[in-house]
Amino acid sequence: MGRKRKGRDISGWLVVDKPAGPTSTAVVNKVRWALGAAKAGHAGTLDPEATGVLAVALGEATKTVPFITDALKAYVFDVKLGEATNTDDAEGEVIATSEARPTDEEIKEALLKFVGDIEQVPPKFSAVKVDGQRAYKLSRAGEDVTLEARPLYVDELTMVERTDADHVRLEMVCGKGGYVRSIARDLGEALGCKGHVLRLRRVWSGPFEAEKGLSYEQIEEMAKTPELESYIQPLEMGLEDLPEVKATAEGAAKLRNGNPGMVFASDAEYGDECWASLDGRAVAVGIYKAGELHPSRVFNQ
Repeated sequence: MGRKRKGRDISGWLVVDKPAGPTSTAVVNKVRWALGAAKAGHAGTLDPEATGVLAVALGEATKTVPFITDALKAYVFDVKLGEATNTDDAEGEVIATSEARPTDEEIKEALLKFVGDIEQVPPKFSAVKVDGQRAYKLSRAGEDVTLEARPLYVDELTMVERTDADHVRLEMVCGKGGYVRSIARDLGEALGCKGHVLRLRRVWSGPFEAEKGLSYEQIEEMAKTPELESYIQPLEMGLEDLPEVKATAEGAAKLRNGNPGMVFASDAEYGDECWASLDGRAVAVGIYKAGELHPSRVFNQ
């Protein structure tokens, strides 16, 4: 039998407005400590120097993390033109420079090439695994890392403002697995002027918004108090992109045991991935087939 986790059985989401500095894992550990929670995880890593929304899943909500990870996300970021770095951000060493500076119209035109279904090579200093090892560890050890291009869906990429010839602020809405640092690097190459990310902020991720998140200071101030618990959002927030079906009481009992259960569907069609509720609370996620939900994840609420 596996060792039981220490801590309280709390389920739901706590939205954090992550500051620059701590890793995403450190934020999760801070939240787990502040709530005394037994289990916690996050939906989408942010680089240590990046800020913005980090949605922390607690307890049973960790089973909904993949649906937030797959959801669209929005980033606002500043790009420094004229310099490329080995990390594709301001933390790295400058490895190339250029005196060329594009016009606003040239930038806007170049951005169009990065919208839709694109291929993107992750930064060499990233957590992508190469032969079982993290790329950033190999890069720090001085090894020449070659990463394969990966598909990315970019819904929007627009220029917010051009503060001066050397700096441009962009906003991107994209799907799972996007590297903003790669966008800045590749845009600089496309414009013939080089570029890297100076600052990065994730403004929303799925249903969660940075401006509604708690700061690090607030979490510390409210740690171990009912006030902090009042900010926990329901597990069901992580299922907003899926159709909802209503389970019967008998169907819910079967679903909780991992068996197909009777549900009433409104918008769901045969073969859709859905979540089943009873009295507004999530019971399971699964595939809808002819009046029944065939569960793939079951919630113990």
